[in-house]
Amino acid sequence: MLKSITRALVETGFILFLFYANLLMGEYSHSGAASGHNFMWAVSDVFTWTNAVIGIVAAVIGYFVFEELRKRF
Repeated sequence: MLKSITRALVETGFILFLFYANLLMGEYSHSGAASGHNFMWAVSDVFTWTNAVIGIVAAVIGYFVFEELRKRF
């Protein structure tokens, strides 16, 4: 039981990491809003409650999708 909970936390955490890394890279793309601003501005622009809810929901959905694929194959 503890092993499956730990695996779920690690997998959802990794999905969240990828989500936030993608948002932060988007801030520094050619047309991103962070041009001319510092790193802390970009971090404060990316880490919002709305993005957190979206990221957590996407991570949980992604976890269940990968678990289903893992069971099938």
